[in-house]
Amino acid sequence: MDANPIRFRQVSGSIIKEKSHLNKTHNFFSLNFEKRIGNNYLNPLRRNFSGLGSTGKNGFNEAAFETERLSLDSKAREEMAEKAQIETSSRNAAEQDPKAWKWIIRKRVWDMMEAENIAQNPRPVHHRIPNFVGAAAAAKKLSELEVFRTSDCVKVNPDSPQKQVRFLTLSGEKKLLTPQPRLRTGFFSVLESSMLSLSTMGEACTSVGVAKYGKPIGLDEKLKVDLIVIGSVAVDPKTGARLGKGEGFAELEYAMLRYMGAIDDSTPVVTSIHDRQLVDDIPVEKLLIHDVPVDIICTPTQVIFTNNSIPKPQGIYWDKLSPEKLGQIRILRELKRRIERETGQKLPSGPSEKLPATAQRKRR
Repeated sequence: MDANPIRFRQVSGSIIKEKSHLNKTHNFFSLNFEKRIGNNYLNPLRRNFSGLGSTGKNGFNEAAFETERLSLDSKAREEMAEKAQIETSSRNAAEQDPKAWKWIIRKRVWDMMEAENIAQNPRPVHHRIPNFVGAAAAAKKLSELEVFRTSDCVKVNPDSPQKQVRFLTLSGEKKLLTPQPRLRTGFFSVLESSMLSLSTMGEACTSVGVAKYGKPIGLDEKLKVDLIVIGSVAVDPKTGARLGKGEGFAELEYAMLRYMGAIDDSTPVVTSIHDRQLVDDIPVEKLLIHDVPVDIICTPTQVIFTNNSIPKPQGIYWDKLSPEKLGQIRILRELKRRIERETGQKLPSGPSEKLPATAQRKRR
């Protein structure tokens, strides 16, 4: 781990600067995947969407990609809504189901954002990382953080409210690491300003643009991530406890980067949200071992340093990973098989659960 972990302190309603810096020394860890496995991730998006229809210069079919993405996202939200309804349907749901309390808070925040009209498209914001009025202002505050200014590589989630963060990362000549949506066709993609023109940089901050211009990487990539930007539905400013939209992909992305050695405990985690997404009723004692807390919160009006003392996940918790989730994410299945083959031991798996729809690999 780095010798000089960043330390944060909270000053309510005001902006302060960090007092210490990240140590740039980092020990890389490579899985050294066989070339055969690594090549499986070279460009699955372009392979999937380079068939019939209108294509760009690189053979990528934008219309087909966007149509499938929107269809799959819609299905995922429908199934998440069904799951939330089931888990909160009983009279004493919060006591009977250990996950129900999260859905209660999420629904309250989503409902509030729609009722107060502080939500932005895509709407409704239910079962999404909600886009919000002032997202660009929050992104500007994030870009002014010392941890952002001194970062060379920033991992940013692919959701709408963080689009401006992705743009500021690229326009700031930093390396942008962003996951392919729901990890459904691969793993992460890397983009750099040198790969883009001024006319394509904005597009590169969208899901279609990442698929067109990004360089897909595998788990054997030697990578150091200096800062993680994560989307949220609700965050407690005192503890750093965070709730996402409920699918668990942000946690899996963090775990896989941790497994790669690309991040450690000192890597700061930042979120950008609306001020009204700040809550005070996330019970820290009920958080799960894989839940990712945040160190810094950027809103349109303030920057909050959370004094987070919640332990960050240390890697992939296979005993928490359901067979259904594993079935959705090919790179995790490959990794599990490799570890089992190399160790000669079968890894545990988590309990079964019904999960959102994911993309199916197209047969050609």
